[in-house]
Amino acid sequence: MRRALVTGGSGTLGAAIARALAADGCHVLIHANAAAERARSLAGEIAAAGGSAEAVVFDVTDAGATAAALESLLETGPIQILVNNAGIHDDAVMPGMRREQWSRVIDVSLNGFFNVTQPLLMPMIGTRWGRIVSLSSVAAIAGNRGQTNYAAAKAGLHGATKSLALELAPRGITVNAVAPGIIASPMADGAFDADAVKKLVPMKRAGRPEEVADLVAFLTSERAAYISGQVIAINGGMI
Repeated sequence: MRRALVTGGSGTLGAAIARALAADGCHVLIHANAAAERARSLAGEIAAAGGSAEAVVFDVTDAGATAAALESLLETGPIQILVNNAGIHDDAVMPGMRREQWSRVIDVSLNGFFNVTQPLLMPMIGTRWGRIVSLSSVAAIAGNRGQTNYAAAKAGLHGATKSLALELAPRGITVNAVAPGIIASPMADGAFDADAVKKLVPMKRAGRPEEVADLVAFLTSERAAYISGQVIAINGGMI
């Protein structure tokens, strides 16, 4: 059974991805930081449905704590599927943005990517099979007012994805990014009402978390063995 780590797995999108990977037969490591109880509850739900999952708790911005947590997880074998889903918003127009807003968003999405991904690479390389998918955003492709920090962080993942894909391709490991648009969640529902969604999205609706999860599950499967270094948008035709 392959082991899959989903960072930010306690959130709406992360939970959908965790369920999809569990349904595909993976043992899913559901990561959380502040929302540890939600991760544990989700792991219990997956197990009750016949899947295999456990919760893991650490702060992706803390390099030492992340390394220690991953070292412990690797004692029982390599993690061959990694979904870098952890990320935060802290929106403000750039003239009024505080340095802490910039740094924190970059720290979680981009430094967190390094802190989690780098320690897993050599064990993954040893198996000559792996899948790495990072969750980006339509904001990284088209920009978005009030999200210069978020767009910069997610756009950084695009460059990292393409470069890492070149490094790992000879080892049987694919590296891709998925860039969702407006996806139904408590956060998105608070930011976009139905009329706004109809104006912004040609398909006239928000995407479902399960639709993004299905794409991630495909990219982490055997069927996607020849897809690497790609940024794949899923946004209902927004761009």
